[in-house]
Amino acid sequence: MQEKLNYVEFSSRDLAASKAFFQQVFGWAFQDYGPEYCAFFAAEAGLDGGFYLDSEKAPAAGALLVLYSAQLENCLARVEAAGGQITKAVFSFPGGRRFHFSEPGGNELAVWSDKAAE
Repeated sequence: MQEKLNYVEFSSRDLAASKAFFQQVFGWAFQDYGPEYCAFFAAEAGLDGGFYLDSEKAPAAGALLVLYSAQLENCLARVEAAGGQITKAVFSFPGGRRFHFSEPGGNELAVWSDKAAE
């Protein structure tokens, strides 16, 4: 599972409407993490993921693919060494920590870890 895709995030202009749609059509269950984020789980969706509220960029922001790394700082250093640009520094969230980066072709991705700082 090390540094493989295991989570996807979608932007949404209306979280309640997005949740209702995916519950009705695909039977997905959601866990709310405040008014601006909800998660869905692989049991129903095939891949863990979430929706975040973004009334300005959604849906132009597209999906955010998230990789897992047990060594977050090491991965961040390798991203920078390979020419990636950090777009969000490491931050904590319920369940772990993560950072976002833009690869040289312009795509934004994120890397998360459930491990404490190295």
